[in-house]
Amino acid sequence: DLIYKTYGITHAGLTAGVTTYRSRSAGREVAKAFDLSEDVQSAISHAVSGWWTEELTDADARAAGLDIADPTTRNVLHHASTLMGFPRHLTQHVGGFVITRDRLDEVVPIMKTAMPDRYMIEWDKDDLDSVGILKIDVLALGMLTCMRKAFELLKSHYGVTKTLADLGNATHPDEKEVYDMICRADTIGVFQIESRAQMSMLPRLRPRKFYDLVIEVAIVRPGPIQGNMVHPYLKQREAARKPGYRTPFPKEELRPILARTLGVPLFQEQAMQIAITAARFSPAKADRLRRSMATFKRTGTIDSFREDMVGGMVDRGYEREFAERCFKQIEGFGEYGFPESHAQSFALLVYASSWVKAYYPDVFCAALLNSQPMGFYPPAQLVRDAREHGVEIRPVDVNSSSWDTLLEEATFNPKTIDRRHEGMIGVIRTGHALRLGFRLVTGLSEDDMQRLVACRGTGYASIRELWLRSGLQRAAIERLADADAFRSLGLSRRQALWAVRALDGKSAAEKLPLFETAGHEDLQREPDTRLPAMPPGEEVIEDYRHLTLSLKAHPVSFLRDRLSRMGILASRDLLTVANGRRVTIAGIVLVRQRPGSANGVIFMTLEDETGIANAIVWKATFGRYRTIVLGARLVKITGKLQSQDGVQHVVAEHMEDLTPMLGLLLDPSPVGNPDGLTADAATGQSLQKRTPHIIPADAPAAVMPKGRNFH
Repeated sequence: DLIYKTYGITHAGLTAGVTTYRSRSAGREVAKAFDLSEDVQSAISHAVSGWWTEELTDADARAAGLDIADPTTRNVLHHASTLMGFPRHLTQHVGGFVITRDRLDEVVPIMKTAMPDRYMIEWDKDDLDSVGILKIDVLALGMLTCMRKAFELLKSHYGVTKTLADLGNATHPDEKEVYDMICRADTIGVFQIESRAQMSMLPRLRPRKFYDLVIEVAIVRPGPIQGNMVHPYLKQREAARKPGYRTPFPKEELRPILARTLGVPLFQEQAMQIAITAARFSPAKADRLRRSMATFKRTGTIDSFREDMVGGMVDRGYEREFAERCFKQIEGFGEYGFPESHAQSFALLVYASSWVKAYYPDVFCAALLNSQPMGFYPPAQLVRDAREHGVEIRPVDVNSSSWDTLLEEATFNPKTIDRRHEGMIGVIRTGHALRLGFRLVTGLSEDDMQRLVACRGTGYASIRELWLRSGLQRAAIERLADADAFRSLGLSRRQALWAVRALDGKSAAEKLPLFETAGHEDLQREPDTRLPAMPPGEEVIEDYRHLTLSLKAHPVSFLRDRLSRMGILASRDLLTVANGRRVTIAGIVLVRQRPGSANGVIFMTLEDETGIANAIVWKATFGRYRTIVLGARLVKITGKLQSQDGVQHVVAEHMEDLTPMLGLLLDPSPVGNPDGLTADAATGQSLQKRTPHIIPADAPAAVMPKGRNFH
């Protein structure tokens, strides 16, 4: 908006992006062209392995229930694979602008967008590059919004004034505790270093200064990984910790280029400088190499530089193996180029977000929740992590909550910090609790909730009073009841829903002038109704259905007795297991991550009531348990425990889908209930056993997180 306001729509426009066919869209479109039914089209689309970068395979066809021997099936697979990568439609670039002195439409072809008074250029970045027009990337980062909100909360609740510029200084007097936290990989929610790959790297890299974060951001990328630069760098870093160690270089002429990365090229600029210095590329030729990086898969032009660079380096006395690795790194940059300047900017956000998390986890969690959607983890895991750091979390409530998550005065108790984060005792400065905001409730609008807050005054005494004073539609109030937001009125979820259903906007009694002087007293008081208490497991199900999280209990806590009898360890107990031991774990699937440079390996993150456990699924294992890996909500994994530098993974050997066990959450019996979670009223316990469940049997699985897929 700022750019359009500054330069006007006649001088500024977003560039286009070319959306190409991927495996799912190609499979669906080709199946449609072959006149296959809508069910078959959907089956093919859903059978793709959760990642869109690979061609459709026989395994995908089998998963869709198709006969791979059928000629039509073979044709669909063949043509869908051929179609991948072809242009499908034009879309807007996420933030690439062209700004002109003359009228925009006199320089480039433009078209209207769906938003009024906005124009999009019909050319993409490659077209603009071909004609020499500069594109300026104005990319938005969710973490920038998060940090702005965090700084505002710090100032208003703690009197602490911080900016990115403050935290961007070379050294800080309080940085030791921040780097200690980072080295322990206690980085859920932290910008860039919260993925499993990054968290696995942190205890090995052990960053202790700002430039270490620059390296950390850049090293877990396709370029360094594909170029086999990661392990050599870690080896050099370990050696450099010894007194008197001198970093070796392939040739002394590369020292100015590689000294800051211990003789191992990690950045895009270094690859270009090596081409100029070691292979004697001219600056113009090196620039053509740079341009070919981003488009080599589509145009294939980068291979034309291979022999020039590798051969040129060998001719000048470099080992071919080193030259090949350098060129492979350049090919990796074609997947995702990462210049050093980019890494420097990202590292600043890494340190700033780590600083806030280390000292004020209440502020950090509130800012993250108020900036969703963003990041690697959904709100449930952000809230769990904050609780493990001793932050009290209070539920959504009509008399206390606002649209955003708020900070409320509270007394911090260091004893509530989880033992895995005991290093934070004495570091955390938290003095507030979090009050979850209405934004977390499914189906509510910000305008409605702002009106509810504005009319609240000293509080609502009844649901009917809230309805009359706020003027909210009954549907909105029912969503609040679904979210169990009337506890301050002494109402359980079922009691609140019962009261909402009694509201009748068409009733004449609600509008008669005679009763206006009565204020908002309940004029239609019904006789007390004894409602059956909702079983604790069902309470958790409804929390996940309407809030995507629960403060009452974790779903797996209801299954712990059964899981223990099956020999399944809680994730917290892995800390006491020796490296190499075979273990069995189980949990809700949070994340499936398959790095493009990991040769088909999938990293899975599971969560139970005690925390997070991580599993590695090799390509062959994935082939055997493909459906479980991609579809299970609750999964059991057996394999050997790998424990190194404080990082633990279970290497999957056998997997089972335990999703049907989530149906046990509807069991009204107290067996397996977590401590401290009881029914609403003792009088309802006998009734609830005789009351049929309205929720379908598969409801627990339907409302549990599907797990996020990252490639």
